[in-house]
Amino acid sequence: MKLEEEAKKYMQDKLTIAEVMTADFYEMKAGQTAIFPEHKALEYLALGLTSEAGEVAGKVKKLIRDGEDVEGFELKKIAIASEIGDVLWYCAMMAKEVGVSLDEIMKENLKKLHGRKVRGTLHGSGDNR
Repeated sequence: MKLEEEAKKYMQDKLTIAEVMTADFYEMKAGQTAIFPEHKALEYLALGLTSEAGEVAGKVKKLIRDGEDVEGFELKKIAIASEIGDVLWYCAMMAKEVGVSLDEIMKENLKKLHGRKVRGTLHGSGDNR
């Protein structure tokens, strides 16, 4: 009976995830899978984020180096998307660690980018453009 209950819960979770996906929901669900030393959380998460971002870059680099036929390209895009998911997990956990929701970070980032677009400063460098 326990296996049946677990399968039912899995399917309910799967349906919920498929039906409702928001930044806050993702952050909450992702947090349920977090295992890392709390006393070094920010350092651990920053290193994990850069490691996963490096994996994205590595897959793109190999795509450029090796080239692919259409079918191979589609498979590599799936692998890249999977790594982007890992980057997202680390972003969500870092957001939680610094006490700002992923949703709020996304909103503020769009405001910042829109302001730069309006001012014509999307090109260039520096935080305060």
